[in-house]
Amino acid sequence: MSKILVFGIGLLAGAGLATYYFVATPRAALTAGAQVAPPAAALPPPVAAIAPLAIAPLATAVLPPALEPPPPPAPFAADLAAQAPKSPVVTPPPAAAPPLPDTMPAIAAQPQVPVAPAAEPRSPMLLPPRLLIPVAGVGASQLSDTYGDRRGASRPHEALDIMAPRGTPVLAAADGKIVKLFDSKPGGLTIYQFDPGETLAYYYAHLDRYAPGIAAGVQVKQGELIGYVGSTGNASPEGPHLHFAIFRLGPEKNWWQGTPINPYPLLAGP
Repeated sequence: MSKILVFGIGLLAGAGLATYYFVATPRAALTAGAQVAPPAAALPPPVAAIAPLAIAPLATAVLPPALEPPPPPAPFAADLAAQAPKSPVVTPPPAAAPPLPDTMPAIAAQPQVPVAPAAEPRSPMLLPPRLLIPVAGVGASQLSDTYGDRRGASRPHEALDIMAPRGTPVLAAADGKIVKLFDSKPGGLTIYQFDPGETLAYYYAHLDRYAPGIAAGVQVKQGELIGYVGSTGNASPEGPHLHFAIFRLGPEKNWWQGTPINPYPLLAGP
C-alpha cells in the first residue's frame, strides 16, 4: 500500500513539474527533441526516478505540431483571366456578293450610221497617178462626169463621154498594149488597151477611124496617136465624141469583161 501511495505522489509531482517545464522551457528546445528534466536533487528519490519517463510522453501529447507555412493566397480573378488559354480569333468570312439577275436589262439598239463607200484606190499597180485626157486639145474643165448616166431603161453608162469635133486626134491615155480592135453595133469602131501589168483595160469607142499602124499586139506610149473622134455605132451623128471607159481585169484577162472604174476623177482631178 505504501508503494502505491508513493507511486501516485510521484506521478502528481511529475505532472506538476512537466507543466512547469512546458511553460518555462523555450518552445524551440522542446520542439527540437531536447530532453529537459528537473534536477534530480530537487525531487524525492522515487519521483526523481520516474520524472523523465513521465515528462517525455506528456510533452509529445500536449505540444501541438509545428506550424506549417500558410498556403499561398488564391489568385485574383484578373490573374486567372490572364493565365486562361487564349481563344483563337476567328475572322468572319467576307459577305457574299448579291446574286446576279437571271436576265440582263435590254440595251436599246443603236441607230445604224451609214458608212460612206471607200474611194477607189490609186495604187500605182492598179491606177496610174494621173491619166492623160485622151482627146487632143480638151482640158479638165471641159469634162463632165457622165459615169452614172443611164443609156436606155436599165443600162448604166459606166464611161465618160468627151465631146469633140469629128476627126479630133484620140491619144493613148497611158502606156500599154493594144489587145483588140473591134467593130461592134453599140460601140462602133473600138480599141481595147491593157496597161503594162495587165490589171487595167482602157476602152475607146465611137471612133471615126484608127490611126495608121495601130493593130492588136502593138505597144503604145502615153499620148501616142491611136485614132480619131467620130460617131460610129449607136452614137448620134450630130454629137461626135469619144466614149472612154476603164475597167479592172479579172484573173481570166478577158478584154470584154471587168469591173468598171469611173475615169472622171483620174482625168479631172488635181
